[in-house]
Amino acid sequence: MANVELSKVCKSFGSVDVIKGVDLSVQDREFVVFVGPSGCGKSTLLRLIAGLEETTSGDLMIDGERMNDVPPAKRGIAMVFQSYALYPHMTVYQNMAFGLKLARHSKQDIDQKVRDAAKVLQLEPLLERKPKELSGGQRQRVAIGRAIVRNPKVFLFDEPLSNLDAALRVQMRIEITRLHRELDATMIYVTHDQVEAMTLADKICVLNGGLVEQFGTPLELYHHPRNQFVAGFIGSPKMNFVPVDVKSADAKGLEVTLPGDTNLTVPVDGSRVKAGDKLALGFRPEHTRPDPKKGQLSGEVYVVERLGGETYAYVKIPGADMLTVHTDGESRLGVGDTITIELSPNQCHLFERESGLALAQLARNPLADIGRKVPA
Repeated sequence: MANVELSKVCKSFGSVDVIKGVDLSVQDREFVVFVGPSGCGKSTLLRLIAGLEETTSGDLMIDGERMNDVPPAKRGIAMVFQSYALYPHMTVYQNMAFGLKLARHSKQDIDQKVRDAAKVLQLEPLLERKPKELSGGQRQRVAIGRAIVRNPKVFLFDEPLSNLDAALRVQMRIEITRLHRELDATMIYVTHDQVEAMTLADKICVLNGGLVEQFGTPLELYHHPRNQFVAGFIGSPKMNFVPVDVKSADAKGLEVTLPGDTNLTVPVDGSRVKAGDKLALGFRPEHTRPDPKKGQLSGEVYVVERLGGETYAYVKIPGADMLTVHTDGESRLGVGDTITIELSPNQCHLFERESGLALAQLARNPLADIGRKVPA
């Protein structure tokens, strides 16, 4: 397989700058996911790697070779699109073999590669069926099989699961994870779904407005977001934010005043701020709990979502946006109730209000370094 290196890569369509100087290094056999909101440039970046778009400036390297002027067919990549794009009049076998026939492989070579891919993807009983006789998940596996038979250096996936229903997407996530392990391949995957990103990736590249906001392991981004955008994008439900005023600050910690005039001391490096500065306090729904005695924030419950094993309450507090609070599935909370929320200081984040940059946490979470290891 191969490394993929991007150095100061830019892409403009006329006067519109879509990719604005991306530096990125995807290591051999890593599974990297590009994630971000619609219009952030993630699919454009994938198409630049594939050669379907030309770079405006910068260098793109695959396996140590500069690929800027190399046509897509000679880059050693295979791409799986959002739409299956299968030939309806061909069988599964014929769909998977078609690219190899165009490349003038021998019949014996084609048969071996198609059957090997079908075995990996559990498509052997379906080889003589046509696409109309397959489920959505089976069609997507055929599209992936068409990529596998080419034995590419790099697999590229452009939102391949977005057309599937929720249950099938979970199943296909498991299939793609297994496939990555069995093929031992370099894979780059685009999605707008950050749950897919968290569950699939060795590393996540968070894009926003054509720029890389942060690149790291899923738990690194979850526990140590670089800025407020990453903090709000990674995690489901998203992180809560409330405006706070700095009461006192030093390198050992920072005391802030919350809406409602309660105080909270957060173990972050406060050497960049001073008393009176305005910050944003971030905390995740799963790091909150109702506690009328120890709680720091109080508000009215507007909506309750009961999911069986857990419950989410949406709470309006004066001076802040709606907050999401996680409780257990047996919670008796109801709409109109008043709730007091306890925050865990060690799991809170502070961000500069104007720049959005995070203040460095002093309470380091060792789980942030845990991730799937890329085989040596």
